[in-house]
Amino acid sequence: SLGVTGHRASHPLYAAHVAGIEAALVSVLNVVAAAVAAEPEPFGAGSIAPTRMHSLLAGGADQLAAREALARGWELVAPLPFGADLYCAINSGVDTPADAARVLAGGAPENPAAAASARAIRALYAEARLFELADDDEEIFDVWQTSLNAPGDAAARDTFAADCSERVALAGRLLIEQSDILIAVWDGRRTTMIGGTGHTILRALELGAPVVWIDPASPGAWRVLRAPEALASLAVPVPADDAEAQLQALVRGALRPVEPAHPRLHHAAKGDHPGISALDAAHWHARSNPLWHAYRRVEAVFSGETGRNPWRSLRQTYETPEAIAAGSGSAVLDATRNLPGGDPQYPGAIAAGLGRFAWADGISSRLSDTYRGGMMINFFLSSFAIVGGIAYIPFADSYWKWAFALFEFVLLASILIITGLGQKRRWHGRWFETRRVAEYLRHAPLLLALGAARAPGRWPQGADTSWPEWYARHALREAGLPRAKVTAAYLRSALSHMLDTHVTAQRDYHFGKSKRLTKVHHNLDQLSEWMFRLAVVSVVIYLGFQAGYGLHLVTPETLKQVAKIFTFLGVLLPTFGGAIAGIRYFGDFERFAAISEVTGQKLDSVHGRIVLLLKAPDACMDYGPVAEIAHAADDIVVSEIESWQAVFGGKQITVPV
Repeated sequence: SLGVTGHRASHPLYAAHVAGIEAALVSVLNVVAAAVAAEPEPFGAGSIAPTRMHSLLAGGADQLAAREALARGWELVAPLPFGADLYCAINSGVDTPADAARVLAGGAPENPAAAASARAIRALYAEARLFELADDDEEIFDVWQTSLNAPGDAAARDTFAADCSERVALAGRLLIEQSDILIAVWDGRRTTMIGGTGHTILRALELGAPVVWIDPASPGAWRVLRAPEALASLAVPVPADDAEAQLQALVRGALRPVEPAHPRLHHAAKGDHPGISALDAAHWHARSNPLWHAYRRVEAVFSGETGRNPWRSLRQTYETPEAIAAGSGSAVLDATRNLPGGDPQYPGAIAAGLGRFAWADGISSRLSDTYRGGMMINFFLSSFAIVGGIAYIPFADSYWKWAFALFEFVLLASILIITGLGQKRRWHGRWFETRRVAEYLRHAPLLLALGAARAPGRWPQGADTSWPEWYARHALREAGLPRAKVTAAYLRSALSHMLDTHVTAQRDYHFGKSKRLTKVHHNLDQLSEWMFRLAVVSVVIYLGFQAGYGLHLVTPETLKQVAKIFTFLGVLLPTFGGAIAGIRYFGDFERFAAISEVTGQKLDSVHGRIVLLLKAPDACMDYGPVAEIAHAADDIVVSEIESWQAVFGGKQITVPV
């Protein structure tokens, strides 16, 4: 996915070097095309879609790049700062109200230059997918008409310029978020003009999107910029071949996920599909396996939920990718279909994303049970092994010690088998990876319908592999911007029926989860403490018998018998107390409760912002604040994922020592 921004044809440097700029742009696009063609297709033939070009279609560099993209068979997408008709009229360069009215009505203005400009824009409209930010068109039109009716009114002209700049900046943000690489034709001077080329470049670099900079004064010496600080050294020349190599690397980075590089991970993943193939090769299971329900059973038993049997069946049936569109995903699909002015084909793209979510969620849920349940089983087996190994003392004579030792051996061997399987099959790593994919895709429809996306440099980076982020980013990119006309009614519907519904559901989920896990932590803590207290009591009682023996109040035979019992209790109680404490530590229920509580509070704050915005009249329903709310909800999701990973990241499956 490429984006383009640049000077208009009227810019002096652009007009003076138009042939060189065109040659440089063709050179850049040739490098991109060759790099794409050289990439192996990750999921077989046809799995790399045609390159997509995003352009605002303004006269000059935008249209030049758009025509080049169409000539190559690439997809052209245009995020427009206004409705298509108003944008065409404003960009055609008409200078009278009468000509403006003609263009808005679909006709040609009397001004020949404006008529040619309008034809060029409309020709590209016919080939492009348009995402029109038309929610502020009435106000923009009124301000524009005022400036046309009073060409000498500096205040009206400045107001129109300011309002236009703000809208162009919004469209520029969409272009940046939807693109892997931004191509910019810019004189390298000002970055302070809101919505201008320099401002768009600066914003892209701040968001982590790399920029291919073509200087119109020296177009052949184009270069790659990667950080805002690079703007301070534009005068320093760089080798041309270095720029091509960097651009090729950027294309490879967009099309190829980063696989594990640490030697330990290669060893752990040997023969077990590391990286993206962990998802691609995973076997789908329709239901959870009761053998691995130990973690969820601990939650059920110790959560103290009123009216729920803690020993109820915990077997889960996973929603299939084929069924989710008619199941849990039906509400969001209906909301997408009912967006006023929305894309009638877009629910199909949303449904494809929901299917991917269901696939990743089902795999991750089963891996979660296997990994966490396996560790819980290990804790229980270790306790039973220790206690079983000495149980012959009060219950049998030394002849039968072999049977108890065999029992201990079987349990210890089981621990080693579970641990070995968990490490060899990467239960922990694969759970982390697939859960990241699922959570990114769970919230995807909210961003997709509004055209918003996470900018390339704003995706988290996994310590071991980044394929989950790569996969989720491309799943979102597959849908791309909808062919839609965003109005106040569109925004209001998306806010109330999609964004707020999802935010409140997730808020309530996290508040409930926090309350439940807090109880689990407290009850486990209490049980562990009581076992240690009982251990102390058992020792005190035994010492009492010992004192009685010293005072000739207890016979030697009695002391011998109670010694066996209290020796057994002295091992059993602290062993199981320690196991419960280990489960509490491994599960980290308290910290997960705190993470969910914070996440719930943040989501509640977002809900409050949505309520305030929904109270506003349509004239104040602006795309900018709505998109910011969507981004805020997305940031909360990513923050929660990062916090969750920080807690469980170091808890590999191991023997419970």
